[in-house]
Amino acid sequence: MGYKEQKQRQFDMRYLQMARVWAENSYCVRRKVGALLVKDNMIISDGYNGTPAGFENVCEDDMGQTKPYVLHAEANAITKVAKSANNCDGSTLYITASPCIECAKLIIQAGIKRVVYSESYRLEEGLNLLRKVGIECVHLPLDE
Repeated sequence: MGYKEQKQRQFDMRYLQMARVWAENSYCVRRKVGALLVKDNMIISDGYNGTPAGFENVCEDDMGQTKPYVLHAEANAITKVAKSANNCDGSTLYITASPCIECAKLIIQAGIKRVVYSESYRLEEGLNLLRKVGIECVHLPLDE
């Protein structure tokens, strides 16, 4: 691995560690997920899974199932950019869990070019869709 690749991997690992810390802001019990959007070596947005603004901070129903209106971390990070003067075009998404198919669609439409994740989601459809359109997907497990 060359110097440039080694330096990129070092940044990737650090941003993933930051996303893992950011996930701790989630009120979800079943799973906490964090995301960071980085563009031109700057964090332009962040997100974690949770309920939409104005809702109670309870992600699961009485049966322990995730409520259908809970937003995923990457969706929160992308929509946060939409409220700013910035955009995601050409950015990298760092996320603690690989994206689902619905979030993959948002990633594509937002112009994100690279996704770095630490844990694999149980379904592969999101990653498969991203790869199909040429978005680089990098799996970097974080050591506990």
